[in-house]
Amino acid sequence: MTKKYLDFKFSEFTTNKSFNFCRKRILKVLPAKDLIDAHKLISNWKGYKKTPLVNLEILSKKIGTNKIFYKDESKRFNLKSFKALGGAYAVEKIVKNKKNIIVSTATAGNHGKSVSWGANKIGVKCKIFISKNVSNTRSLEMEKLGAEVIRVKGNYERSLKVCKEVSHKNGWKIIQDVAWKNYENVPRLTMAGYSVMIKEISGQTKHYITHVFLQAGVGGMAAGVISGIAKYFKRIPKIIIVEPKNANCVMKSLKYGSIKKIIIKKQSIMGGMSCGEVSLVPWRILKNSVNNCSSVSDKYVAQTITMLAKKKFSKKKIIAGECSAPGLISLISCCNNINVKKKLDINKKSNILVIGCEGDTDKTLYKKLYKLGLEKLKNYD
Repeated sequence: MTKKYLDFKFSEFTTNKSFNFCRKRILKVLPAKDLIDAHKLISNWKGYKKTPLVNLEILSKKIGTNKIFYKDESKRFNLKSFKALGGAYAVEKIVKNKKNIIVSTATAGNHGKSVSWGANKIGVKCKIFISKNVSNTRSLEMEKLGAEVIRVKGNYERSLKVCKEVSHKNGWKIIQDVAWKNYENVPRLTMAGYSVMIKEISGQTKHYITHVFLQAGVGGMAAGVISGIAKYFKRIPKIIIVEPKNANCVMKSLKYGSIKKIIIKKQSIMGGMSCGEVSLVPWRILKNSVNNCSSVSDKYVAQTITMLAKKKFSKKKIIAGECSAPGLISLISCCNNINVKKKLDINKKSNILVIGCEGDTDKTLYKKLYKLGLEKLKNYD
């Protein structure tokens, strides 16, 4: 592997001046009992097994760390995404044994698949609202799971607005991973589901994790993982949030000390992370628990997922979707910046965790990015 493979640069890197990690405060927002209940229920689902924790030994050697662990969520049930842990779990908890309920949600793709799968699994109807930016491939996947898909003009925020209006009018139960005033229970359930990843990791390695690079859209996965860290990890690692360059709402909010809505002028290829506002419940966890924030460009996504597939980071072939790339992009970028690497104290003793949050959930997009990645890499092989 040549240096050119790793010639990544972050768009922006900031420090959270309000950092003050407190287990008690985090587990007040998302109680430990909720995390335990989520793991107990999900681990009893048909087909459940822990997703792999892959050692990226080649990349680790190149950038000078002890271990880099990649939590491979492409193996999560048949949905190929960590989202399977959230939406489906919330559906089961909300619906229980009431078969006459109709559930609904707005989605950029993977959350909708999880809600569709959860509804299908327990036999209730499901309505999914998507924006013009969601691919036909993802739409068809949700329809195959039994959902009625309703496409809305505009972006994700617009699809959520329409979902709320139509659902309230018809009495449908909204299963959303985004919180707002007087709507916090369901987002808490989805976050509790996501914490299962950390419960698994705590039993998959004896190495203590020193750093975690976490993707953020509205912040639900990041907050769920941090809650899991507060519950299951003995030592608290440094936590670095990673966002698309044009959708860095967590970074902006941490700078201002309160939720800051941003206008997305250009949608990121990392569609599930292209969000303009942090969700209310995750914010209560993120605002004091995150050490740093990093924003990254779309231009490194294709070569990152191609390198994973071509065994450039590990001896194992890894199929990773576009939203699995930013954690690795940020890690490599931070290690390429001497000052930032020193600030984060990344060294030969570091054990770093990144979340490979999805596989090829959109096969058409994956093939396109993989082909582009091959073009970028062929001059270096």
